[in-house]
Amino acid sequence: MTNIYSVVPSIGTPELIIILVLVLLVFGGAKLPKLARSLGQAQKEFKDGLSESANEGDGSGGASKATGSDSGKGAPGKNGSA
Repeated sequence: MTNIYSVVPSIGTPELIIILVLVLLVFGGAKLPKLARSLGQAQKEFKDGLSESANEGDGSGGASKATGSDSGKGAPGKNGSA
């Protein structure tokens, strides 16, 4: 079986710098903090979803606890509220 690291080259420092410069050029300096904030929120929601699904999988009833802690947060209209 072929090792994945032999097929996909690693990304080094010069490549990361080039990627960051391209992102800066595409999105502009003013939008980068907003972009980083939204990526952080998306990552947090993803991790919360993973932990919620893990709680549902073990049968401990963690889903009701997770939805209870979410009440009052988020955009208007979320969870059927106006």
